[in-house]
Amino acid sequence: MNSLGLILRDRDLRAKVFFVLAFFAVFRLLAAIPIPSFDPNLRPDFLNNNFFGLLNIFSGGALDNISIVMLGVGPYITASIIMQLLTMIFPSLKTMYQEEGEVGRRKFNQISRLITVPLAIMQGYGLLVLLARQNVIPPLGAFDMFTNVLVVTAGSMLLVWLGELISEYGIGNGVSLIIFAGIVESIPQTVQQVWFQFAGQSGSIDPTLVPTIIGFVIIAPLVIGGVVVITEAERPVPVSYAKRVRGMKMYGGISTYLPLRINQAGVIPIIFALSILLFPSLIGNFLATSSYPALQAVGAYLVNFLNNLFLYGAFYFILVFLFTYFYTAVTFDPEAISSNLQKQGGFIPGIRPGPSTAQFLSRLITRITLVGALFLGIIAVLPFVMQAVMQTSTLTLGGTALLIVVSVVLETIKQIRAQLTLREYE
Repeated sequence: MNSLGLILRDRDLRAKVFFVLAFFAVFRLLAAIPIPSFDPNLRPDFLNNNFFGLLNIFSGGALDNISIVMLGVGPYITASIIMQLLTMIFPSLKTMYQEEGEVGRRKFNQISRLITVPLAIMQGYGLLVLLARQNVIPPLGAFDMFTNVLVVTAGSMLLVWLGELISEYGIGNGVSLIIFAGIVESIPQTVQQVWFQFAGQSGSIDPTLVPTIIGFVIIAPLVIGGVVVITEAERPVPVSYAKRVRGMKMYGGISTYLPLRINQAGVIPIIFALSILLFPSLIGNFLATSSYPALQAVGAYLVNFLNNLFLYGAFYFILVFLFTYFYTAVTFDPEAISSNLQKQGGFIPGIRPGPSTAQFLSRLITRITLVGALFLGIIAVLPFVMQAVMQTSTLTLGGTALLIVVSVVLETIKQIRAQLTLREYE
């Protein structure tokens, strides 16, 4: 309550908070505007499909209404992932992102935005074709297809621009807040579905379902608490700096630590794994509507294979586990950290500077990443486990949505506390 009072009393911080709230209102307004070719009378319940469900998450819930921003920030996220991977191939991009400071990161983000445009065009065209084959929208001619692709591409770029405005003038990461807003917006609808499933029209809960509800109420806080703990967990590596004399002054002689996060990769491995797993689902949906019986059979096989919760969950867990190590290797460079420590006169007690320090950090990050990879894999498949145990698809917890919500809330709280601490210091 004291922090809330400080936020409301500080004019600058209050303006940032209200700016974020105004952004939420604008985003939800855009998410309610349908594309020109959408006919509500044709709309089936297509979000039960895993592919569309994932896209709906990253569109911030805008795909549910077939809105002009139904692509969400998905193309921008894809472009950012591509740019991160390209840093492994082109050293100049790695230097730009890691060593040129704020100017380099701005150039890096500008290239990501440029790549977003063709990706949005391709994703928009593919999604509209798939929606037409699923009878969500009517078949589109050449002109209608061009118009709708142009509209959804512009809508995606508009969200990217609004997200960057939030990051610059508001509180928190704008792109993450877009996804967060869509997840939070769907909570009332989910609660309503759960109520009707367990209480029905009579409003009285079936006594046989009480153990299921109690189990969920007990498990949910434990899962959320575990996500918070692992997300914030660090392995501190002690670092000491040798004393150096320059002129009449002495520098160094202090001890600090290098924080290595248990979950270095965040939610990125889950996004990678879902992209790999859902691509066969997309191909299967395309082939299932083919006019050739052989292609229809292949499409039906792919769809049925991915609808098997056990097989889907097993492959999902393995891919998340592998991608966690892969992305950590991309973003964490032990040799660069060792070199920087040596240049600054720092060393890890008991470890020789240089290659020995790099080997020590490499072994250490490999061990702690094992915990992070297992954690991400378990959280990713937890909805399937709960669905199988509780025999219901509504009372599920875990997955991408939970990780995004927890990460965004923690990051936003940290930024607000940093702003409050700065103002108290001043």
